Amino acid sequence: MQARRGPLTLAGVYNAKTASKPRRPGADAVQPQPAPEFPGCKPVHLPREELADSDQRLEYWDGATQTAWICEPASPYHEHSSGRLVRLTERIAQVRGAPIESYRSMDLRQSGGPQSIMQADESLYLHPGRARLPGPSAMVIGVDDFPDVVLEVDHTTDVRRGKLWLYESWGFPEVWVEVPDQSAPRRRRSRRPGLTIHLLEDGRYRPAPESRAFPGWTAEEIHGALNEPALSERTTAVLERVGTVLGKREGTGPDHDPLLRSQRAEAERALLCRQAAHRFDDATAEQLASLLEPEADPNRLAQVGIRIIESATSAELLDRVARRT
Repeated sequence: MQARRGPLTLAGVYNAKTASKPRRPGADAVQPQPAPEFPGCKPVHLPREELADSDQRLEYWDGATQTAWICEPASPYHEHSSGRLVRLTERIAQVRGAPIESYRSMDLRQSGGPQSIMQADESLYLHPGRARLPGPSAMVIGVDDFPDVVLEVDHTTDVRRGKLWLYESWGFPEVWVEVPDQSAPRRRRSRRPGLTIHLLEDGRYRPAPESRAFPGWTAEEIHGALNEPALSERTTAVLERVGTVLGKREGTGPDHDPLLRSQRAEAERALLCRQAAHRFDDATAEQLASLLEPEADPNRLAQVGIRIIESATSAELLDRVARRT
């Protein structure tokens, strides 16, 4: 079970961390700040009672001051990255043979009331069947399980200077910060395209070359996949590799995915019919196709292949397949 943190105000986070954290090297390390900063956002007063009716894109809401940091309207490039990640992980889930749940830009709240709220760009649960998942309105720290991965897209923002510290203090295990290849007029020059993976270790984030939740998926590969115009053969191979590793860990695979299982069975049935036509004739293949139409069991289909080889006549083949002998 993942560690959980109690309520902590924004001021408390920064007072504690700036007093105790030395400056760490690296352009994408979490840097200490004398005060919270949310570049690309503007602070506005937003009373607690108006939160539920607000449709603005919040970067953060501080309950102590009832101040909200409002982001610019999301650009297509910003939405593209989070939407693309969902499609990529769906491919991984199919190869693994187990679903991955996406929660998009849900609220992240502290328990005991909305003392503080953040909104993630994307949140992923790799084992939704055994996790305590968020409710319809928000993921609550101390009540729900943490997402396995949170994605933040810095198209015009810079989460390292405020938001990333909060993820760290609340105990989120893995955060990806993506700076898209497509530039934005208001993006700072210091924000170069790329993806940084932040892994929580002993309560502190450290940049890592590859994901812990998706073993073997490197930051470079993830960034490339999020920014390519169409799914490439290289990315497809990477997704298959990652999904296979996850499946081997959990004893699952493509045959556990309903869509891939159905497609594989259809391909196997078509191959058996071609073999029957080559061994006997087209009429036999057509009759065999009718007998196999509902069949999806890979072991049963493999037996039919043996029967095609063993049967002396087409009548014998069709009879054995019909009687499942």
